[in-house]
Amino acid sequence: MATRLLHVDLDQFQAAVEFRRRPQLRGQPVIVGGNGDPTEARKVVTCASYPARGFGVRAGMPLRQAVRKCPDGVFLPVDLAFYQEVSDDIMATLGRVAGGVEVLGMDEAFVATTADPWALANEIRSAITEIDLTCAVGIGDNKLTAKLATGFAKQVGKKTAEPSNEVGAATGIFELTAANWRELMGERPTSALWGIGSRIAKRMEELGIATVNDLMAADPAVLAAEFGPNTGPYLRVLGHGLGDTELVTQPRIPVGHSKSETFPTDLTDRDEIRGEVARLAGAVAEEMAAEGRVSTRVSVTVRTKSFQTRSKQKKLAEPTADVAAIVDAATDIIDRFEIDRPVRLLGVRVEMLPID
Repeated sequence: MATRLLHVDLDQFQAAVEFRRRPQLRGQPVIVGGNGDPTEARKVVTCASYPARGFGVRAGMPLRQAVRKCPDGVFLPVDLAFYQEVSDDIMATLGRVAGGVEVLGMDEAFVATTADPWALANEIRSAITEIDLTCAVGIGDNKLTAKLATGFAKQVGKKTAEPSNEVGAATGIFELTAANWRELMGERPTSALWGIGSRIAKRMEELGIATVNDLMAADPAVLAAEFGPNTGPYLRVLGHGLGDTELVTQPRIPVGHSKSETFPTDLTDRDEIRGEVARLAGAVAEEMAAEGRVSTRVSVTVRTKSFQTRSKQKKLAEPTADVAAIVDAATDIIDRFEIDRPVRLLGVRVEMLPID
């Protein structure tokens, strides 16, 4: 049999993990975000259980808006360390069942098989159920189709096959390949494709390319002229449902580390802003040094109250893991900013020398 890629996506992951340690919350509208305080300014929902989604709560929504939509919701703080522990257990389980695993995030991964993909998908779902979680599995002939198939797998018996956020949504298995690509994807908007965001979709629509069928029929020269000689042809490849088929099981080596923070109250005092940049830079530098890496460049990002976002960077005189040197570089950079508006967010990033 041909190789099939399977995309495994855990349902309502953070909420489901909370259900494991707080079984009494099952079936309730659980909302995870920030410190668990729905009055907390500028904190957003990172996960909403299916009952909470029934009230219109979505990931990325400000907590203050979420509590208005779901005043009786159970708000819980984000516990990334605990979620990572559970994620590690999930990936180990997938490895035992399916062999090699390409980890996409805490709650999703790719696996591959040359045997019956449906049998493997059912085995995966059973194994995930044994650790008290649930998942959807998308089967495809490449990563793109497998990823999109997972959305279909989350439907609740709808002929439209739209991903569902309904209360108690059942999950399952779905297969999307070249054989049914045009039938299922042809009339969908280009933004339905993994890898095409709203901005790119809008630019394509201005060219008369609104659906996946339009993209499949698009003139490659027009796409290349609008989006560049690399991105243009790549978009057409996505339109035809083609994608990467190689499973990358080795962890990706990061090329940089960054930290950013949105402050509950806008910062206006330059000394305070400088101090926060130093704090963020120190934390990033310590993480990098703990991994035995060295930095070659430091950048600082400033977002003001009006959402204007600017970044400046500085190349270091020589690669270093010295925390003080990186903090000094970051504070030198922030001193170059003309800050005439309250600051909403600050971020620091270090670029690292590749591992030999």
